[in-house]
Amino acid sequence: MTAEARDVPLLELQGIRAAYDAIEVLHGVDLVVPAGKVVALLGPNGAGKSTTLNVACGLMTPTAGKVLVAGRDVTGVAAEELARRGLITIPEGRGIFPNLTVRENLQMATYSGRPLDEVEEMTYRQFPRLGERRSQLAGSLSGGEQQMLAVARAMMSHPDLLLLDEPSLGLAPLIVQGLFQQLGSINKEQGVTMLVVEQNANLAFAIADRAYVLEAGEIALSGPADQLKNDDAVRRAYLGY
Repeated sequence: MTAEARDVPLLELQGIRAAYDAIEVLHGVDLVVPAGKVVALLGPNGAGKSTTLNVACGLMTPTAGKVLVAGRDVTGVAAEELARRGLITIPEGRGIFPNLTVRENLQMATYSGRPLDEVEEMTYRQFPRLGERRSQLAGSLSGGEQQMLAVARAMMSHPDLLLLDEPSLGLAPLIVQGLFQQLGSINKEQGVTMLVVEQNANLAFAIADRAYVLEAGEIALSGPADQLKNDDAVRRAYLGY
């Protein structure tokens, strides 16, 4: 890869506007996700975070603006095509198959070309708890275990960019901490770029290189995660001190 190619963001949103019927919810959002980095998108409920993610992954077409992947305009390209190009989304609610076992859920990942024994070996090494529950229905797993399964299955698709929507939602604090540590390891050890939509700013800042704060459909603040973590307004609104 040339130096010039490395400088091109893996994902870029330029002037994104999006609406539900006549109600506009994003008002010119600009966001950059550099290759190999973790970017956090923070904000209160109703700020437009999930809508931003839906635009980025192709589930929603913006009314204005551009979505660029590795410098190429993919605005309006379908989600399944973006997934084939390496943009894998873990939606809020995890998106697993609740009536299939853990092993059967992982078997769905073999369509990417990896044999099941390899998929299982990699998954259970990364998430040993799933190995203990391989024959259990996914819908009967705890919320944390379901999120582990969602991440493990997504990783089998060789993602260039992993998009996560509220991965901490509904999970116990100890489980969440372990999950985010694992996400940080995936980024550092495997080089997977991530865009993480999250309300828990403390967790997001722990693994993020850069962060954006979305308020009422507009980017209110952006910058290096360490810098924003120490911003008085961010600390009061999102960190509780």
